[in-house]
Amino acid sequence: MQATEQSGLPPYQRIGGDTVIRKLVDRFYELMDELPETYAARKIHPADLTGSANKLFDYLSGWLGGPQRYVEKHGHPMLRRRHLPYAIGPDERDQWLLCMQMALTDTVADEALRTALFAQFVQLGEHMRNRPGATPIRQPGGH
Repeated sequence: MQATEQSGLPPYQRIGGDTVIRKLVDRFYELMDELPETYAARKIHPADLTGSANKLFDYLSGWLGGPQRYVEKHGHPMLRRRHLPYAIGPDERDQWLLCMQMALTDTVADEALRTALFAQFVQLGEHMRNRPGATPIRQPGGH
C-alpha cells in the first residue's frame, strides 16, 4: 500500500499486525471455498489453499508496511507476471474482490481503514486482469 494513513502509522499497525492479517487471509479463503458464486476465482487456485494463504499473508504483511516476508522468501512479487498463466477476467476479478470485501468486513474493525484498503484491492484486482472484458469493476454488494 502506498500511503501511511492519517494516524501516521502504517496500515500494518493500524490493522492489528500479523494477528489480524492472518484472520483476514483465513477468512478470505474460507469465503472463496464456501461461496458458490466465487467458483471461477476458486478454480484457478490449488485444491489445498494452504500455500496460497501463506503467500497472501506474506505479501500482505509487506504491502501493508510490515515485515517484507514475501520478498525475503520469493523475491519481488511481480504479481501480474506470476498470475499470467491463470485466466483472470472480469468475473474472476470481481469474485476475488467479493471475497476480499467480505473478509475485510468480518475482520477489520476500523471502517476508514477497510474502505481505504478495499480501494487499493480494487486497483490490484484490475491490475491482475489478463483476459478481455472491458467491463467496469462491479462493486460487490451492488455498489
